[in-house]
Amino acid sequence: MTTDAEIGAPAMAARGITALHTADWRRRVFGLYASVRRLAATDPAAAHTHWISCRNDLFAAHPATPLLPEDRDDFTGLPVVPYDPDWRFEVPIVPAAEPRRMDVETGTDGVVPFELLGTVRIPLTGTLDVWRLTSYGGGIFVPVKDALAGRPGGTYGGGRYLIDTVKGADLGLDTSDDEATLVLDFNFAYNPSCAYDPAWACPLAQAGNTLPVEVPVGERYASER
Repeated sequence: MTTDAEIGAPAMAARGITALHTADWRRRVFGLYASVRRLAATDPAAAHTHWISCRNDLFAAHPATPLLPEDRDDFTGLPVVPYDPDWRFEVPIVPAAEPRRMDVETGTDGVVPFELLGTVRIPLTGTLDVWRLTSYGGGIFVPVKDALAGRPGGTYGGGRYLIDTVKGADLGLDTSDDEATLVLDFNFAYNPSCAYDPAWACPLAQAGNTLPVEVPVGERYASER
């Protein structure tokens, strides 16, 4: 979802997005995911419907929407596939055996550093790297790029986000035992802001977050820019 770290100051000024707009967007996203976690405890499909509805409202009407001005008039809703419970997983995080760093050049905020926290194994699918944001704010970050990426009617070519806790996208984490467990529900995979406005700089899925299979759920992408 949108943050002030993802969009350059000139682009923000041109679109009239203020720091308060961005803060309000972030507050709403945090609230949305809190309600998603509560609903998903008993009815993940209902949580998914709620997530779609709230995100459509934000994209359509909020001042900090990532939609370009020319895309707003025709906006009728994000292209999200109906819920499939087979794509929801609660998986343990296997700690990284060796340290690894990922540096993301944002253009406006300089280099944003990530450190490999560990990996998760998705049954019959593959593994994904779990990253820790090491700059101010911290957070857990799990992007994903699947075999539909960049294909017509498929998913965004740069990959989608599953978890990005510094911006509120958090489906659940259990640290009560020695082994931390992360909720990964691919039905909630969403496009980063740069999928809608190329002026924004977003961390994209690397090799360790690329799956060799199609992930047919979550938000799709109508066209490649």
